[in-house]
Formats: sequence, structure tokens, C-alpha cells
Amino acid sequence: MTDVVDSDELLRRIQRARDRAMAEERAWQSRAESLRATDPEGAREAAVRACAYEAVSRVLDEIAVPGGRGNTAGVNPVT
Repeated sequence: MTDVVDSDELLRRIQRARDRAMAEERAWQSRAESLRATDPEGAREAAVRACAYEAVSRVLDEIAVPGGRGNTAGVNPVT
């Protein structure tokens, strides 16, 4: 891959990736809820995947909008 990407395009790609990660997180959370009663192991797997997508979306969100959402993880930022 030798394409040169300007900062605006890079930001658009990061935002698109963040939006996709958020959509995947919601989908896996929904799947975990629907599997909870019938397939506890499948529900656990879906919950783990939802957590992974949540982590990705938080990282991409922090890159796209530094400090934008505040302290949602309950961890005090280092000052």
C-alpha cells in the first residue's frame, strides 16, 4: 500500500472504523442477550467479543476526539 493519505482522509477512516466497531459492539451485545437463556457459553463468547469491540471503539474515539467523551471508564486521567 503506497497511497499517500492526508489528515482529513485519515480522520474519516478512523471515524468510519469507530462507527463500525460501535455497530459490531451493539450487535454482539444483542446476541449475548438473546443467547443468555439458551446457550450460556455462546452468550459469554458474545459478551467477550462485545467488550473487545467496545475497547476498539473507545481507542478510536480518543484518537478522533481527544478528551471528547470525558472519563467514561471510571478511571481518573493522569494530569
